[in-house]
Amino acid sequence: MKIRIVNHSKHPLPAYETAFSAGMDLRANLDADIVLHPLERALVPTGFFIELPNGYEAQIRPRSGMAIKYGISVLNTPGTIDADYRGEIKVILVNVSNEEYVVKDGERIAQMIIAAHEQAEWAEVEGLNATGRGAGGFGHTGAR
Repeated sequence: MKIRIVNHSKHPLPAYETAFSAGMDLRANLDADIVLHPLERALVPTGFFIELPNGYEAQIRPRSGMAIKYGISVLNTPGTIDADYRGEIKVILVNVSNEEYVVKDGERIAQMIIAAHEQAEWAEVEGLNATGRGAGGFGHTGAR
């Protein structure tokens, strides 16, 4: 699939880091470092603008290494970029650690996954078909 992209950043286009990667790494495009204090969040620009085909979305997800090593995550994960959005891709990073974290220009801050989706059409009814699970949820099957 070919996706149109405009690169206003100082960095290469997002790329898959391995042959079987699902996500492409996004890099911070910064003029100055961003210091994230504990429990602080920041909107980090990437310098990329994309044009997705109808029926697709781009999902912005955390990088597992940043999460486990530094406590840095994507706040609204997964973030969704709709096919009709034409603005710059920006990532909401959050620091859930007890220490400051410095985001630097060119750092890989998130991953982007391109996914197909459907748009639902509601069929309003008076009741739903019964299942073995029923309305059970929120841990109803136990912890083990």
